Amino acid sequence: MKVLIMTAMYPTPENPAFGSFIRTQAESLCHAGVDVEVLILRGRSRKWNYLKGIFQLRRRLAKSPVDLVHAHYGFVGMIARTQWKVPVVVTYHGDDLLGTVNKRGKKTLPSALIVAAGRILARCVEAAIVQSQEMASKLKRENVHIIPHEIDFEVFRPVEKQQARAALGLDPRKKYLLFAANPKIPVKRFPLARAVADELQKQDSSIELLTIYKEPQDRLALFMSASDALIFTSYQEGSPNVVKQAMACNLPIVSTDVGDVRDVIGATKGCYVCKPDVREFADCLMEVLRRGERTPGREDVKHLSGPAVAQRVIEVYKQVLRKHKGPAVDRAESKPLSAGT
Repeated sequence: MKVLIMTAMYPTPENPAFGSFIRTQAESLCHAGVDVEVLILRGRSRKWNYLKGIFQLRRRLAKSPVDLVHAHYGFVGMIARTQWKVPVVVTYHGDDLLGTVNKRGKKTLPSALIVAAGRILARCVEAAIVQSQEMASKLKRENVHIIPHEIDFEVFRPVEKQQARAALGLDPRKKYLLFAANPKIPVKRFPLARAVADELQKQDSSIELLTIYKEPQDRLALFMSASDALIFTSYQEGSPNVVKQAMACNLPIVSTDVGDVRDVIGATKGCYVCKPDVREFADCLMEVLRRGERTPGREDVKHLSGPAVAQRVIEVYKQVLRKHKGPAVDRAESKPLSAGT
């Protein structure tokens, strides 16, 4: 089975966190026996990238056979669907079906058009993969599959807290709250996290808010082991990777009720789902800090390992190819992962 993964999100030396979850999935599929090639849409202008992507895709399909194109994010799916030579699977990641949120927590008007286009696209492709039940409810079609992104358990694993702090140069006496997102992205609702941290610091001056993003995955994992809790304050999400990664590091989590967060952490001792209220967040985090214990989160998300999720994605591929080519597609040969630009 030869699969061409198309994406405009993929790690770079300047931003090693950008699209790292797509690279993780590509590697998991390759290890599971799928012949994977990655076509990355890159350039200085994102709009130009999408237009250029049409020609990149046509050149690639003319070069050698591909069984299926798997596009990540709605815009890239539209590029993939400009051809009908091979079937297309699209993975939606969040705001391409839920809309983009501004600083006030309201959906922007331009994003309504993006959402509408994404819903139309789902009718024109052979299968759609979404991150949560909420996203699936926006499509209401038989070809929709809920498959959250996997966790790299080799990278995201518990490390003794003081060992992780020493490696990062952090104060061994502090109580660190981790905010693992770009504070300038409105949907992440950083002002709430800042207000919660300020409230807690009135009670305990040793509490400090760590704001981390654009870190390589191995360093992000160290920050999770070095911290005392993850504070997650988003207005909306699909299936936030940072929450699942924190679970794999046994890090306590206090989060708003967004995406599939309640499904992921709701039954885990030491994790809390809160209303977006400073007092409630502060109370839950103070309880976490008072207990000073890690969680059993890693055990609770073992079903999101790379091999487990890869098999679910492969089953979607097989269903699509059975309809497109017949039953002779149930064989996957192992080939090395490659990336094209």
